[in-house]
Amino acid sequence: MTEEKRIIFHIDVNSAYLSWTALERLKNGLAPDLRTVPSIIGGDEKSRHGVVLAKSIPAKKYGIQTGEPVAAALRKCPGLIMAPPNHKLYREYSRAMIKLLSEEFSPHLEQVSIDECYLDFSSCANRFPSPEEAAMLIRDRIFERFGFTVNVGISTVKVLAKMASDFEKPGKVHTLYPEEIEKKMWSLPVSDLFMVGGRSASKLKSLGILTIGDLARSDPAFLNAQFKSHGKLMWEYANGIDPSPVVTKKPEAKGIGNSTTLSQDITEAARAKEILFTLSESVAGRLQKAGQLAGTITVEIKYFDFTKASHQTQTLSPVNSVDDICRLACSLFDELWDGRPVRLLGIRSSRLISEDEPVQLSIFDLPAPAASDPVSKIFHPGRQKEEAHTAPSSEKFRQLDAAMEKTRRKYGEHAVRRGSLNLTSTNFSDRSASAPSVAERHPDG
Repeated sequence: MTEEKRIIFHIDVNSAYLSWTALERLKNGLAPDLRTVPSIIGGDEKSRHGVVLAKSIPAKKYGIQTGEPVAAALRKCPGLIMAPPNHKLYREYSRAMIKLLSEEFSPHLEQVSIDECYLDFSSCANRFPSPEEAAMLIRDRIFERFGFTVNVGISTVKVLAKMASDFEKPGKVHTLYPEEIEKKMWSLPVSDLFMVGGRSASKLKSLGILTIGDLARSDPAFLNAQFKSHGKLMWEYANGIDPSPVVTKKPEAKGIGNSTTLSQDITEAARAKEILFTLSESVAGRLQKAGQLAGTITVEIKYFDFTKASHQTQTLSPVNSVDDICRLACSLFDELWDGRPVRLLGIRSSRLISEDEPVQLSIFDLPAPAASDPVSKIFHPGRQKEEAHTAPSSEKFRQLDAAMEKTRRKYGEHAVRRGSLNLTSTNFSDRSASAPSVAERHPDG
């Protein structure tokens, strides 16, 4: 199949969290259907804390936005119905949809989040009269089987298929072929373009670039000067340029990592290090579960303007404890951060070896960290410096981490945590993935 004949579908569940919660409620005899009334997923109904993760179409009429505080949403619509998220349920629906698509249509799929995927239609085109009819069949088959709706976008490249699936909703099929870009996409606000965030959109508007068409007709060199590499990416997407293939098989993991996109940009190092600790817990737990040690730790930062920076260091000896990973990550952050607001933080471990392999210990592995290091400041902010012979060893820390991880696997992620660390005010989405880490969006199509 030549590049010109390549056809790609982008399949996106409409308001996934809300749709899947609504279906489960209806199965249990709970009315009304959340999709038909002003409703949201997220937050705590009694405390009114938290943020909106998904909203119904009727809720949109009140100006309720994904990511805004629940309290603000309730002020806009006092009769708003709230339901808590059920991530286990969402994973089950997601797996069932992907299984149907791969078995009944094409195994050439790339799942990019819990509620969306790309499908390379080129591999199964000879089975259907046209891409449009195949897309409608996919939409109808998912609804008949599961009861929720999807949008399907069709194009020759991924970014245009993605843009097409964001057109009128719900349960629609849209095309956006290269020859349709000017008519269907260029008149849209520049903020509607995939990968143009709020800050980028504001800056573009200040430069007189108001629509996607304005962006497409802009000088790429000018955009690069204003936005660096992100400027080139925005210009390419505005012109429908995206050579990336549908990746049907994930590359073999050469490391274990985790990243999180923050709901609010971070401007304080102390706050960043709290989040790095939480990420370290996740990475350490997964390393221990896999029976592996890491020889290299990498920290990734994505700034408010989508520019990225990363820094890595080799460990003196392979590690998989929370303390060791967090200490290295905080040190890397201090070297890397230039003071700009941070949108995303990530930690990646690599150069993995089995825990069973002989390890050459360094003299610097013992004694345990003094109270002045980044991890000690997080664990024990008021602790005085202790004598080396009273401090726990690295092996003790590894045993503690292993015990905590075993408890979490048996009783749940939040069954046990370090008592001196209080992150209950944290408000961000945690995305675990094998390296390289990838941030995801909320599934509120």
